[in-house]
Amino acid sequence: MDKKSKKRIDVLRSNLQRLRQQLSGVQKQKDDPEESKTLANQIALIEAELQSLTGSQNPSSKR
Repeated sequence: MDKKSKKRIDVLRSNLQRLRQQLSGVQKQKDDPEESKTLANQIALIEAELQSLTGSQNPSSKR
C-alpha cells in the first residue's frame, strides 16, 4: 500500500469517527429525521470506500 492510500485511509477513518459522533447526537435530539438519514448514508459511503481500499470486511476494526 502506498503513502497516498494510507493517508486516504487515515482521513476516511477520522471522518467516519466524526460522522458517527454527529449521528449519535442527531439521534438523541430527533429534530430532523432527514439529517439522521443523510449522516447514515455518508457513513455507509465512507465504510464502502474504506473496505475497497483495505480489502477487509470490517474497516472500523482495523484501528
